[in-house]
Amino acid sequence: MSSPAIQSALQQMQILAGQAAGASAPGPQPAELAPGSFAGELRAAIHRINHLQQTASDSSDAFQAGEPGVALNDVMVDMQKASVAFQMGVQVRNRLVSAYKEVMNMQI
Repeated sequence: MSSPAIQSALQQMQILAGQAAGASAPGPQPAELAPGSFAGELRAAIHRINHLQQTASDSSDAFQAGEPGVALNDVMVDMQKASVAFQMGVQVRNRLVSAYKEVMNMQI
């Protein structure tokens, strides 16, 4: 699936979510995301993945700079955590797109 098609699908999902919530805006605003809502949990998961990637990058940079107290095994563990989290995020995205396609192909 191409990037414009994914963007279009995401935009349609946001519009439908806004309509389901009774809002006229194309999706919930960040301040309106409830902590237990699906969108809130998805946003929190993306932030956790980003934090893991930043931590891995920072520890890698510190090891390369020769800073004391930064061991290679810690850097490798941080990098693997970030990699696994990113792969999980990709798989969740793939499942969401697949589920969206199935819903859109349902006949009323």
